[in-house]
Amino acid sequence: MNTWLSHRDSVTEENKKFLFRLTRLNHKEVVANADEVHDEVFARIDCLACANCCKSIPPIVNQTDSRRIANFLKITEAQFQRKYLQTDEDGDTVINQSPCPFLITDNKCRIYEVRPKACREYPHTNNHEFVKNIRLHMQNTHYCPGVFHIIEKMKLIYK
Repeated sequence: MNTWLSHRDSVTEENKKFLFRLTRLNHKEVVANADEVHDEVFARIDCLACANCCKSIPPIVNQTDSRRIANFLKITEAQFQRKYLQTDEDGDTVINQSPCPFLITDNKCRIYEVRPKACREYPHTNNHEFVKNIRLHMQNTHYCPGVFHIIEKMKLIYK
């Protein structure tokens, strides 16, 4: 599973072409294959050994997330927003620092039970919107070994 670090940059163009080719195929079939490959890959990956997503990608935090996390932290939503959130260049509300301030030393999440939707759904490779998230998968091959290996396996299916 470690090959992603040494190979992720060398296959960027190849992956980009492949992923955009997937958008022209039968979406239901692609989603079904992606779900299967996702399960296979993540059965062998320990996310806590990596946590690169938490160290590198500030997640989007929606209003519901904000309220839920503030309640969990026993602070007001306004306090939570002031202390932990910012608006990024895309206009999204995101955690204001990387690594995530809720990541603790063993790569676990201090707010795991109430983590943002974006964190719960990451890396977005096992849902019905796999094809809609092609650009996101392209980016995530650089952050997540799981996404990298999912794309590599999908390339074997769609030679």
